Amino acid sequence: MTFKCDKCGLCCRHLDLFGEAYAHLNRGDGICYHLNLDTNLCKIYSHRPLICNVKEGYKLFSHLMSYEEFLEKNYQGCKMLKVQFADKQ
Repeated sequence: MTFKCDKCGLCCRHLDLFGEAYAHLNRGDGICYHLNLDTNLCKIYSHRPLICNVKEGYKLFSHLMSYEEFLEKNYQGCKMLKVQFADKQ
């Protein structure tokens, strides 16, 4: 089972909503330094930070929940962003 990202870029455009864990990627306006604003794709995707990689990042949370629960929480976050910012895309 893998995370199916639709590459909307909302998570990378709103890092400020995800707390200090992403602060080092925030260019100061909530947008990730590595986001290509024209394509909504990561400029360093193959070398992205662990926290940005759902499959690998699960290692940080494996003691708290199952992988399926972790995927569901990520999908819930995506849905929240899409609802909150639907009219601003």
